[in-house]
Amino acid sequence: MNLHEYQGKSILKSFGVKIQEGIAVDTVDAAVEAAKTLQEQTGTSWWVVKAQIHAGGRGKGGGVKLAKNLDDLREKANAILGMQLITPQTSAEGKKVNKIMIAQDVYYPGESETSEFYMSVLMDRGTGQNVIMYSTEGGMDIEEVAEKTPHLIHKEFIDPKVGLMPFQSRKIAFNLGLSGTAFKEMTKFVPALYNAYLGSDASMFEINPVLKTSDNLIMAVDAKVDLDDNALYRHSDYAEMRDVTEEDPTEVEAGKYNLNFVKLDGNVGCMVNGAGLAMATMDIIKLAGGSPANFLDVGGTANARTVEAGFRIILTDPNVKAILVNIFGGIVRCDRVAQGIVDAYNNIGNINVPIIVRLQGTNAVEAKKLIDESGLKVISAILLKEAAEKVTEVLND
Repeated sequence: MNLHEYQGKSILKSFGVKIQEGIAVDTVDAAVEAAKTLQEQTGTSWWVVKAQIHAGGRGKGGGVKLAKNLDDLREKANAILGMQLITPQTSAEGKKVNKIMIAQDVYYPGESETSEFYMSVLMDRGTGQNVIMYSTEGGMDIEEVAEKTPHLIHKEFIDPKVGLMPFQSRKIAFNLGLSGTAFKEMTKFVPALYNAYLGSDASMFEINPVLKTSDNLIMAVDAKVDLDDNALYRHSDYAEMRDVTEEDPTEVEAGKYNLNFVKLDGNVGCMVNGAGLAMATMDIIKLAGGSPANFLDVGGTANARTVEAGFRIILTDPNVKAILVNIFGGIVRCDRVAQGIVDAYNNIGNINVPIIVRLQGTNAVEAKKLIDESGLKVISAILLKEAAEKVTEVLND
């Protein structure tokens, strides 16, 4: 589950990470009041207006602006709120900005220069260890840094048996070229960030930039956070942070029926039970000359209701030219799935795309008979290869 910047920062702060303070609002008047509050709390006289969407590169799209007085802030908050923000990480249509964060300006003048660093914490599946990635090239696209100057990206692997050790935090601070107060501050920042990652059951924490201020403080100026959905039962407060307006509507709808659905860009809708079978089905669609329009796993307890919901979700995609249903009946009975297909076809009506159905396993014979005798325009198949060939046929018609 992705979080907004202000939500990620609230988690960071709860674990003792120093952050750029800010207040999330959804109206211009509230933005002005938030600016006044921040001025009282932090002494800041300039503010940063930040669009809150689930995408990076907001500044490049005009979603991050500096305001130097309250009239300026009102103008910029009004411009950003409600805009359709397009960034390198959004679609061509962009995302509507429903909330903004008014944040303190932390690039104030002082006794030394400011510096921006990149830092993230995530699981390295190759080693089975958590890893802290960091670089002196903060504020830039890390993908570009990795491509052009890979030697500037450092990795610190953490043994899960012992956790993050103090010498590793010192090593990170040293590699970032810090000394004195800033060095000490970084050795506090790193373990606090790592504890936030572990304590929130996150899949990733990415801070870009981590700022060394002109008075040698170390703080998170941004926060991109991805929480592990499977651990949300342990964090009811984090689960409430979910913003469904930032998610694909079809994926949200699928979640209501406990369907595992991911929208793709192809032309063949897929309905399968089991993630492994779904991957194999998508492969066979590619071999047949098509392209998967979605990943849809109805799970081991599929019934007529979930099958109908799956069909409705798939059919919302105008790019779908055919639907392939591939069910292996182990726990789930094939005849129940077949009845769900028939019911869905009758209830939805006006299904103008061909449906190829392959049912194997428990009660597969009864299921095929039910499909064949339904009188519906459903093509049944027995072998996966046969199903793929029928996909090719209907796409070429």
